[in-house]
Amino acid sequence: MSYPARLRVSFRRYHCHKITTKNCSQTRVAVQVSSMLLRRFASTSTLPPTIRQLLSSPQPTSQETKVQLSGWIKSVRRQKNVTFAVINDGSCASGLQAVLKPDATPHNLTNGASVRICGNLVQSLGRGQSYELHVEAVDVLGECNPEAYPIQKQALPVEFLRDNAHLRARTDISAAMLRLRDSVLRSLHSYYEAQDFHYVHTPILTSNDCEGGGETFRVSPVSSSPSSGQSPDSSAQSEFFSKPAYLTVSSQLHLEALAASLSRVYTLSPCFRAERSQTNRHLAEFWMLEAEWAFIDHVGDVCYVVEDTLKNVLRCQSENALLWKNGDGTKLRSLEDASRPGIPWTRMSYTDAVKELQKYHASSRVGFEFEPAWGRALQSEHEHWLSERLVGGPVFVTDYPSSLKPFYMRANDDGQTVACFDLLVPFIGELVGGSLREERSSHLVESIQRHGLKEEEYGWYVDLRKYGSAPHGGYGLGFERLISWMSGIENVRECIAMPRWAKRMLL
Repeated sequence: MSYPARLRVSFRRYHCHKITTKNCSQTRVAVQVSSMLLRRFASTSTLPPTIRQLLSSPQPTSQETKVQLSGWIKSVRRQKNVTFAVINDGSCASGLQAVLKPDATPHNLTNGASVRICGNLVQSLGRGQSYELHVEAVDVLGECNPEAYPIQKQALPVEFLRDNAHLRARTDISAAMLRLRDSVLRSLHSYYEAQDFHYVHTPILTSNDCEGGGETFRVSPVSSSPSSGQSPDSSAQSEFFSKPAYLTVSSQLHLEALAASLSRVYTLSPCFRAERSQTNRHLAEFWMLEAEWAFIDHVGDVCYVVEDTLKNVLRCQSENALLWKNGDGTKLRSLEDASRPGIPWTRMSYTDAVKELQKYHASSRVGFEFEPAWGRALQSEHEHWLSERLVGGPVFVTDYPSSLKPFYMRANDDGQTVACFDLLVPFIGELVGGSLREERSSHLVESIQRHGLKEEEYGWYVDLRKYGSAPHGGYGLGFERLISWMSGIENVRECIAMPRWAKRMLL
């Protein structure tokens, strides 16, 4: 069989690599991949196939398939006549069992070691796997002392893994969480592409607080302090950007500027909030999915896009078997019910939600810790009761009082509320927040003043309304909260690779 020159070079590099192993009497083993695998993978990748690709590829039933794999040893079981080792490269939850003869098993083949293994991929006669690798040669690339290795097979405490954040991605659950993040992101990109949205990049450094809550991180260069003996410059001159700079809390305002040109835009960007909360749903650094689009007139239409987006994402279930193995069955059933097509999620106004909360609070022996009242923010206990007890699923709460929401939300005709929503989901609380944006210049300026903000800091934002202003809206979704909902992992600190929160930043 003839292949293009580029592919022949790739095959020689990756699949005909000769490996020398001390345990095979320095035997040189030339490993070649079968023509079937060459046809399957060579046309799509310049890299050798991963374990996931091999296991998902239809294998011949009557012949062996020679392969070369690289990965890490997850477990080793030595017997008198044979050694069994599980190798995993992180591409999928299931590893591949490798079968080695005792005289071909290196002494340093231990849990955590990185290896390159060559052998025949055959159908397995044992339970729990469809295929296994009969090893012909193995090369230990990186040794790992099994006694000192912090990541052992037994369950490890959450705090221990947080203290070893640089290693916790090697645990099965953390690896599954990272793969879930990847598949969710791919699904989101696919959805937005189908809706003709443009993916854009927005600034991390900003000169304003989008939410107006004051929970921002100030940014300044280390060398900004005046040297001894010198008088400090004026405030404007000492600032690197001639004005105070902050880490962004939201990309929304910048997205609005871009939507005024491209109509439909979205981004997934890191956001930062100097919030000292220690709850299981707050981080100082987190990722926010935000979308903005023009020519939309009703907040219900924004809700529809959010629901459609999330139901599409909830189909990402490849990691469910591992993530929900010992999970709460009630939570899993709730998640499955929310993903069902054709059953719209509940919508209710803030006013109606408060009435329901007050009714329960008055009739219940225990009631709520925080008494619900119109004009007060919904507390976490209120959000959970609405989604878990009253509705039993996701619920959009719309039209909050303007005093509870940021300045940029469009005022409703009643003069008291704004065209906005919070999406509350069971066992999480608020997952998404969105609104129509105030496109009327005079109303926007009035709102900025009413919220006690400095008009000069938002001059460019008001300026967008002077030239071809169009009705528009959008939303923001906390990515770690979404992963928490989909995975059953209760704390968002375990839903991101390197968590940061108040008093804690190890890496």
